[in-house]
Amino acid sequence: MDSLIAPFLNGTADGALLLIAALGLALTFGQMGVINMAHGEFLLAGALTAYVTQQVIASTDLSILLALPIAFVVAGALGVVLEATVIRWMYERPLDTLLATVGVAMILRQFVLDAFPSQGVGVVTPDWLDHQIDVFGYAWPLRQLFTILLAGACLSALAALLKFTSFGRQIRATVQNRALAETLGVSTRMVDRITFFVGSGLAGVAGVAISLIAATDSTLGTKYIVAAFLVVVAGGLGQLKGTIIAAWVVGVSTAFFTDWTTGSIAQVIVFVLVVIFLQVRPQGLFTVRTRGLA
Repeated sequence: MDSLIAPFLNGTADGALLLIAALGLALTFGQMGVINMAHGEFLLAGALTAYVTQQVIASTDLSILLALPIAFVVAGALGVVLEATVIRWMYERPLDTLLATVGVAMILRQFVLDAFPSQGVGVVTPDWLDHQIDVFGYAWPLRQLFTILLAGACLSALAALLKFTSFGRQIRATVQNRALAETLGVSTRMVDRITFFVGSGLAGVAGVAISLIAATDSTLGTKYIVAAFLVVVAGGLGQLKGTIIAAWVVGVSTAFFTDWTTGSIAQVIVFVLVVIFLQVRPQGLFTVRTRGLA
């Protein structure tokens, strides 16, 4: 039981991190068809925001709570700038967005290398998170439970936004038929920018959570971006329930394989398994239901 509980709990927490990161991609990639390879650098922006906030605010316990909304705004603002200056010219051309955002990601990484120590910076875990709870004899770090709760909060907020607000209906209308949405008075340009703001902001929140368990350096984003894309594609484009299941499966599988081999080999094994799954079911776990012609 001990050998099963630890990777299961740790993998669930890792899956929660992937879920927060993938939620933003589920909007920008799953809903809008934009391949944003700079999404990982928005994770990095969130982690660095947590570090800077701790340098400004003396209270470590308070700084993390303040860093969450600040990171959301900072990463969201970066997303809006990216959409307004680069992405807006490349809708319906996903491969072009991939190449362009790879270049943006390289520029952002170089900026971080110039502005922060090359060995990275550390975020101090608040006292209220620097404890463990006993789960069947395993001392589970409280910060991992915090990550799961944070993922649940982000998921609930996003689901409520898409389902119960007029803006959520405007997003769905724009995705399904942009021209028709415009004829109905929907400002699709504003919808695009706000969608990028929300999706990128969620990456910033994920970055704060990541900063509590890993060192923050210029390579942080690249460690998560591929896995986050796999989660979105495996779950089904634009399908939140599929993203949830895929994130959990990838996180737990990686944790178990890491327990048996090494971290790098575990990631390769999970990557290969996801690729095989997509060969069998290329549409992912769930697809958008449409009314077909008789």
